[in-house]
Amino acid sequence: MRRKDKEIVDEKVMVSIIEKAIACRVAMCWQDEPYVIPMNFGYQDNYLYLHSASEGRKMDILRNNDKVCIEFDFGVELVKSQKVCNTSMKYKSVLAFGKAVILKDIAEKKRALDIIMHHYYYYNSPSVFHYPEDALEKVIIIKVKVEKITGKESL
Repeated sequence: MRRKDKEIVDEKVMVSIIEKAIACRVAMCWQDEPYVIPMNFGYQDNYLYLHSASEGRKMDILRNNDKVCIEFDFGVELVKSQKVCNTSMKYKSVLAFGKAVILKDIAEKKRALDIIMHHYYYYNSPSVFHYPEDALEKVIIIKVKVEKITGKESL
């Protein structure tokens, strides 16, 4: 990282940023063409879980190239200045790199959906979520083992 003074090296701080993020942005590449989309997610034990429809460009890419880079940010704020060159941003961000796997096992999909639901309904969430069996069969859950993680902040 070029700006070592902005680097986050504490993994607990990076996980905290992931946990506070509302959405993530998943970057993929197919035939030298990048593609980035925002997604809902859940994170637990160094794995990311992404909810998806079964068809579309994202799935076409992932079926051919499983490498992903996922961006999370929190606390983004524009810092205005009277001097244009002094305007800046406050932020905390994390990049996670890994390989995407499409889950097939119904029990594993349910566990992953629980992780995603707990991310968004942390407070006052039920301990158990119920999903219709046909929905579990149709839903696509993408599991990404985080192989590398980096963080950066500007306060």
